[in-house]
Amino acid sequence: MEKYLSSSEIIDWKTPLVLEKAKALSQDLLNPEDIAKKCFEYVRDEIKHSNKLNPVTCKASEVLKYKTGYCYAKSHLLAALLRANKIPAGLCYQRLTIDNDRPPFSLHGLNAVYLPDIGWYRLDARGNKDGVEAEFTPPIEKLAFSIVFEGEADFTSLLRFQKSGQSRYLKS
Repeated sequence: MEKYLSSSEIIDWKTPLVLEKAKALSQDLLNPEDIAKKCFEYVRDEIKHSNKLNPVTCKASEVLKYKTGYCYAKSHLLAALLRANKIPAGLCYQRLTIDNDRPPFSLHGLNAVYLPDIGWYRLDARGNKDGVEAEFTPPIEKLAFSIVFEGEADFTSLLRFQKSGQSRYLKS
């Protein structure tokens, strides 16, 4: 589990800004599930999905500073906030169609969190909008997007970032 608690260049939870926010979100909470839910709802609801906003962010600290990020960047921030609170977290991906029924495809970023009473649980802080409603309802996943069309896929590996900045896939 230590691998899913580490800080890296991208999931830079040891930066003062991220540490401060992680501490504020977990204040007065003891249960890892309650902390994970609070972090998830913060990223989902308070960080805007970039869609033409600037700057384009990637590092967790940048996402937090500018309060904007695409799905993958938001997943970096959520992983950082969870890890800063000593909750193991990794990155997951889905391949989704862009035009709803045919290629081209896009890569959608989301997270998996390890909850002691449940195990690995995927959650998607992309942000809700008409037709997209992601919730934190363990053990039931309520992700932003379902796999519907031919060619779409849920990737079943977790991705973690090592201290060196290199990424490694681990079979979940």
